[in-house]
Amino acid sequence: MRATDDKTRENIVLAMQRKEKRNTIAMWLNISISTIDKVWHKFKKTGAYLPIPYTGRKSTLTNKQEEQIRTKIKQTPDITIIELIDELSLDMTESGLSRHLKKMDLTFKKRRSMQTAKNEQMLLKNAENGKKSKTV
Repeated sequence: MRATDDKTRENIVLAMQRKEKRNTIAMWLNISISTIDKVWHKFKKTGAYLPIPYTGRKSTLTNKQEEQIRTKIKQTPDITIIELIDELSLDMTESGLSRHLKKMDLTFKKRRSMQTAKNEQMLLKNAENGKKSKTV
């Protein structure tokens, strides 16, 4: 389903004001009758036919919390997501904070479980192969 553009909405309103039949308008504009009904009812109710702009979901973090996160990461760059949530008493999940950090253009903070399990496996594998390992 495609969105109805502003010109089509305007044409619907003008045609309905001229008392044209909905079937005729639908065939002329190649749209459904329900679209005509929705646009016309919105126009009668509000006086406007343009859609309300969708701005997206509001952020779960306030500007103050974002600033606290930035400060905390600057102070301790190796902090994990779980530690950030605990220390700043954030009411969100690990994945939610991870997505928010990406939006804030901050580096990805590893989860504690990933750090310990994967790093230990890598250290063991590198030790077996005789390679030097990086510490995390």
